[in-house]
Amino acid sequence: MRTFTRSTAAVVTAASLALLVSACGSGDEDAGKGTGKGSAAPSASATSSAPDTKALSSAELEKLIVEQADLPGHQVQKAKPADLVKSDAVATDKPSCKPLADAMSFLATGKPAATAHRKAIEVPKSEGATASPKDALGALSAPVTSVALGSYDGQGAQEAFASLKTAGTDCAGGFTVIGGGEKTKVTKVAQESVSAGEESLAWTVTVDMDGEPFVTKVAVFRKGGTLASFSTLSLGGTVKDLPKAVIDAQAAKLG
Repeated sequence: MRTFTRSTAAVVTAASLALLVSACGSGDEDAGKGTGKGSAAPSASATSSAPDTKALSSAELEKLIVEQADLPGHQVQKAKPADLVKSDAVATDKPSCKPLADAMSFLATGKPAATAHRKAIEVPKSEGATASPKDALGALSAPVTSVALGSYDGQGAQEAFASLKTAGTDCAGGFTVIGGGEKTKVTKVAQESVSAGEESLAWTVTVDMDGEPFVTKVAVFRKGGTLASFSTLSLGGTVKDLPKAVIDAQAAKLG
């Protein structure tokens, strides 16, 4: 596996260069109401009384994930095989932190029956068809949001969300992501406010990248038996805000 810190620059640079190739315009490559901060994981009684759901198929998820038409001001791309890793390739020194590491790694948490993935790149404003040096710099530091949808049988979505809530609490002081013989140190996980779906959570995650802090935003929400997760990063190393436009657009598509 390409570990989080080693792959970050490559992923963001490739996405941003693709943005420049399209002259900072729109690309067409396959192109609610929530509980907000502190959303509680479903209680045992709530989970047991909730009706079991049947997972959506991959084809159904592909119709529900955000596309170019849903996100003005972004370039939306379908994830390529090289963008994705298998869940068993991501490990953590604290087992309870594994769900959060998955969300950071473009993975649907837990054991979804089907998944779908997109990348949404925030388009820097440009008045001309050709990117200027300033536009180029902006594109290289443009926030890139990885979107993963997972659909689950039974109460798998509720269980996956509950595991993420636990991870946000247990791993606030940091943890280590292990993959491909390398270790990546997460130094801090701080809760953020977000509102989407039936229950939602978000965090600012600080990673030690060769001695320098690298800040990303991670958000998740559940709608029925579907869990949506978002991981936003930038080659500039700091992302100031949650990807609200992407989250809102995805929530609207899930209904």
